[in-house]
Parts: sequence; C-alpha cells; structure tokens
Amino acid sequence: MSIQNEAMFKLSYGLFVLTAKDAEKDNGCIINTAMQITDKPLQIVVCVNKSNFTHDMIIKSREFNLSVLSEKADFEIFKRFGFSSGRDTDKFSDYSYAKRSENGILYVTETVNAFMSAKVTSVVDCGTHSMFIAEITEAQVLNDDKSVTYEYYFAHIKPKPEKKKKGFVCKICGYVYEGETLPEDFICPLCKHPASDFEELK
Repeated sequence: MSIQNEAMFKLSYGLFVLTAKDAEKDNGCIINTAMQITDKPLQIVVCVNKSNFTHDMIIKSREFNLSVLSEKADFEIFKRFGFSSGRDTDKFSDYSYAKRSENGILYVTETVNAFMSAKVTSVVDCGTHSMFIAEITEAQVLNDDKSVTYEYYFAHIKPKPEKKKKGFVCKICGYVYEGETLPEDFICPLCKHPASDFEELK
C-alpha cells in the first residue's frame, strides 16, 4: 500500500473522475464533491447521484478510485465520463490513458494531477445522492498541474455556446433574413410576401 499525503492537497477543490469496478467491467463518472475528513485513519467522503451506474457499482464492490482532473483536461474527458451512464457502453474502450491501481480498478491518468483508491467504510443516504465515507488505501501525485475548478472549466474548457444569429424568418416560406432589423419595405425574395409576414428568430 503506497500513500503520498501530498495527493490529498489536490482535493481542496475541483472536478474528479470517480471510477469503480463491478465484476469484469470498469465504469466512471464526473463528480464535484470530494474531501478529506480525517487524518488517522486517512478518510475521504464523496457524494454520488443514485441514478448513476457508478453509484451502483460502488454499492456492490465497496471500493472506488478518484482521479483529480487538472487544468489540462479537455472537454472530451467530460463528454466521456459525464454525459452517459456507462450502463450499456464501455467508457474505457479505446481509452489508453488509464491504469489499474493496487485495488484492480482503472483510474484516469491523462489530464489528471493525482489519484487515490479508497475502501468504503460507511454509506449515508442523502435522498437523491449517497455519501460514501471511505478509507484511503493508495494515493499518488502524478504531476504539479493545478486542479481544475468549476470557474476554470466554464471559462476555458466547456465550449462556448454559438451566438444565435440575429434575423427574421418568413412565416410563409421559411426564408431567413439575417440582420438586426428588417426593413419595412422588405419583400421576401422567394414567396414575395411583405415584411409583415416575417417574425424575429428566437
């Protein structure tokens, strides 16, 4: 069992990939609630939505890994682990940036600054979520990169929504006129209807 206490500092804030194993299948999800709660024994707590497949795997196996995402994380990792349950898909297929820890569970190594393995000691029912209190069995610092915060995620990682085009659409034929304002004397070039038959794009 190898534990680097420095890895715990990476938990101060951030977004994490939580991974678990059920029989032969590994799965993972993104969580944003993880923190150290005691030094001796070294324990952490994570909060996981009950509707997530990874939650079910932890309930069965009583073990999990936590990968601390760094500012180098790209949106692909959030799409892979955050937007689907993994119940019917293999999130680790064609994903070379993962290794097995001492407990045999995969953890994410690319765009991650630390990882830790934990064994669940108790579960608290919190309504839609379960809070898992777990003892650390392995913890490693992978690099000195900064942990990603929600603020950093929204500012630098999550794609910006496309600005909606300003314009007006013809209610008769669907022709779109792009622009801030529609001239009062405008005539649709397709159906020849007047500006009064146009409405603003929403």
